[in-house]
Amino acid sequence: MRVVGTVLAVILVLALLVAVHRYVWRRLVGDTTRQGSPWRRAGTIAAYALPLLSVGALVAGPAGAPFPVQRALAWPGYLWLAALLYLTLALLVGEAVRPLLRRWLARRAAAAAAPVRAPEPEPEPVPVPASAPEAAPAPEPAPSLPAPSRRLFVARAVGGAAAVAGLGTVGYGTYGVLRGPRVKRVTVPLARLPRSAHGFRIAVVSDIHLGPILGRSHTQRVVDAVNRTQPDLIAVVGDLVDGSVADLGPAAEPLAGLRARHGAFFVTGNHEYYSGAAQWVDHVRELGLHPLENARVETGGFDLAGVNDIAGESEGQGPDFARALGDRDPARAVVLMAHQPVVIDEAVEHGVDLQLSGHTHGGQLWPGNYVAELSNPTVAGLERYGDTQLYVTRGAGAWGPPVRVGAPSDITVVQLASRQA
Repeated sequence: MRVVGTVLAVILVLALLVAVHRYVWRRLVGDTTRQGSPWRRAGTIAAYALPLLSVGALVAGPAGAPFPVQRALAWPGYLWLAALLYLTLALLVGEAVRPLLRRWLARRAAAAAAPVRAPEPEPEPVPVPASAPEAAPAPEPAPSLPAPSRRLFVARAVGGAAAVAGLGTVGYGTYGVLRGPRVKRVTVPLARLPRSAHGFRIAVVSDIHLGPILGRSHTQRVVDAVNRTQPDLIAVVGDLVDGSVADLGPAAEPLAGLRARHGAFFVTGNHEYYSGAAQWVDHVRELGLHPLENARVETGGFDLAGVNDIAGESEGQGPDFARALGDRDPARAVVLMAHQPVVIDEAVEHGVDLQLSGHTHGGQLWPGNYVAELSNPTVAGLERYGDTQLYVTRGAGAWGPPVRVGAPSDITVVQLASRQA
């Protein structure tokens, strides 16, 4: 039964993709070019090639394709998925503009075609000439576009505006990712935090997503941005990679340069379990990070705990709150690293003061934030759940398309505040 449901879902998704591509082709190519023109041929070829590249980018990694092949497919394939989204949205807006523009052009043509009547002069007695001069010719109406040309003009105007808006949005969103994350700062008061830990700064980094697109240079940008904040502790909250240690080990090497007085700590995200979590835990340990696999350490006047991601349950390595938080001194404040915000209920049950999470990307591609709200208690920012506060970072990278719209990447410096200070 599950197999049948999966097959039906795949068929539905493919049918939707075909319909969307057909719509985009019609509005951008079919309606704007003439039959047999080279522009139409080029647009039609692209309408077949680009979705094939996108499918290739999506399946290359799971299918075990060589990493150079994954990289060759990733850029055009993933960027087209983002472009398809925003071209479609822009064209749908254009559907509302299209009839208004046609109506305006029709009225303009009708006004231009109407005869121009000169005002009649007041009758005056004038001498009658022997021969009356010939009447001046009536002014010719201004030329107007015939109906077929008006339709083509509207199609090209709306399609061109949609292309500029959609591709411009994707270009700006790509620049935001490749530029690197910006630093955010937030102060979080904790009731049980001692005065000695007042002002303790934790640099929270999540969802770096090293893979076929974001590589070693991206890691270096993240490391440089974190080190410039001079944090007391660094928390890498999962989804570091999309690929194996063999393919992405060199891309992760700059993480060895992370510097903080109390060290750098790591917990797994769901994508680690798609990429060989055990190997990555060992590798980040070699790079100088301290993995917290359902474990806890005492540092800086509070407890720092970490739990595995819930995706690890398929391997018997899921989150274990009792192991991470059991037998601790309840008088001490505890900060929990957990990749997905959805475990907040268990954090509340175990008396966590602050949970640090990522996973959502803040939606990454608007209007994806509305979709993310359906499955996450908090999509981005700081919220309170009972006596527990939850902070969710938008992440430092991007999954799939290297594009962010309405959800800029960030590294957050969380400054803890003692109420006793």
